Amino acid sequence: MRITILGAAAGGGFPQWNCNCRNCAGVRNGTVRARPRTQSSIFVRSDEHADGVLFNASPDVLEQIRSHPALQPARGLRDSAIAGVVLIDGQIDHATGLFMLRERATPLPLWCTDPVAEDLSSGNPILRVLGHYCGVRRERIALDGSSFEVPGAPGLGLRALPLSSKAAPYSPHREQPVPGDNIGMLITDTRRGTTLFYAPGLGEITPAVFDAMAGADAVMVDGTFWTDDEMIRLGLSRKTARDIGHLAQSGPGGMIEWLSRLPSRTGRWLIHVNNTNPILDEDSPERADLTRAGIRVCEDGMEIHL
Repeated sequence: MRITILGAAAGGGFPQWNCNCRNCAGVRNGTVRARPRTQSSIFVRSDEHADGVLFNASPDVLEQIRSHPALQPARGLRDSAIAGVVLIDGQIDHATGLFMLRERATPLPLWCTDPVAEDLSSGNPILRVLGHYCGVRRERIALDGSSFEVPGAPGLGLRALPLSSKAAPYSPHREQPVPGDNIGMLITDTRRGTTLFYAPGLGEITPAVFDAMAGADAVMVDGTFWTDDEMIRLGLSRKTARDIGHLAQSGPGGMIEWLSRLPSRTGRWLIHVNNTNPILDEDSPERADLTRAGIRVCEDGMEIHL
């Protein structure tokens, strides 16, 4: 299985267009050793010659496709290696890119849960708008643990797990979450038996989620914030990481502590990193803490083979 990190940043990307925090200002003026990142999305295929699945369609999807020739194999006048799109949630930074895929000649194959489909048909009616262009062939992601495949992406088996997190701010159940607002995905190479657990938005690690993580060969999980009060301390928000559905990396019960409990063989990556997170600074003590813990930070363009 080949996993391409198309984008590794949280909403707004890095540097964020209107932000002058230490990270954003530093990467612009060269005083912080950090790499710019687009908004989070991955592309997964069973091998380098196969078509694959786009997990989340970020607002930066056109730039991401241009930057990764494997997604445009040029086998015909119009072509794409994207066999289908799977949405982890209905957040703006994970769904707006669907608009950019509207030039298809056939309806866009899209997998999402019922709550996400509802949100993208009402509060943020992307699916209805796309009906005026290519249209959408929406497929339901079940939450009962059953596996499914995306036709045209051979050798990949997918299974969803409902997560404790938050729906998008425009959702009517933002403050009263329902199962399916946010999911993690077990992605299995059915030929080799290797598995990735992918969860870019993760507010709590329940026993079922930890079991899925512990059984995977690699995990790629929520790297949004370093501390729970990060945005409050910087004066950028009145909400904690948990308030908006993210588990911070540091502190008791944080992501680092949970990842340290996984088997030693498990690969550990953080994705969906907010522009304020000090781990973006490659010389920061926080990045050094991750390195000592065997945790890596995703970068745009990174290729992972399982």
